[in-house]
Amino acid sequence: MDRTGKEEIVGQIRETFDGVMSIVLADFRGMDVGTTSALRDEFRKAGCGYRVLKNTLVKLAIKGTDMEVMSEHLAGPTAVIWSTESPADAAKIAVKYAKENNKFVIKGGYFEGKSLDVQGVATLSTMPDKPECQANLLMTFLAAPQDFVRQTMAGPQNFVYLLAARERSMNS
Repeated sequence: MDRTGKEEIVGQIRETFDGVMSIVLADFRGMDVGTTSALRDEFRKAGCGYRVLKNTLVKLAIKGTDMEVMSEHLAGPTAVIWSTESPADAAKIAVKYAKENNKFVIKGGYFEGKSLDVQGVATLSTMPDKPECQANLLMTFLAAPQDFVRQTMAGPQNFVYLLAARERSMNS
């Protein structure tokens, strides 16, 4: 590949990594084409990118950025998986797949300016995804009005219970 081709690829990598939330780096040696294609499709369905890139080109693309910390994991054949939607999506699929297939080995990753080791990627995979966070936030917003209505209704409701008990005691 000539110099202009490499510069173009480095530019594409920089552009791709510009809005990325998290990155997972994995070794895929020994995986057949069908398995790799199925894995790539699974990442694509989750809104993640999956690409095999030359380590030197990735190092050039991340040089001078806060992603440079993950350079330590760029050795040997590397599949780069990134997520722009939810930081945990790429990690969840990668960790699940690494447990099922011993030829797919997670090397590390990147999240919020920090390099992640294998355990860090596993921890990232346990984070709630975007819909879960939205549901939790919605429930938090709804809890205060529900408690307010419950407290507002408690006084009159208890008074009605008191009257009903008094009525029962007078009829007995």
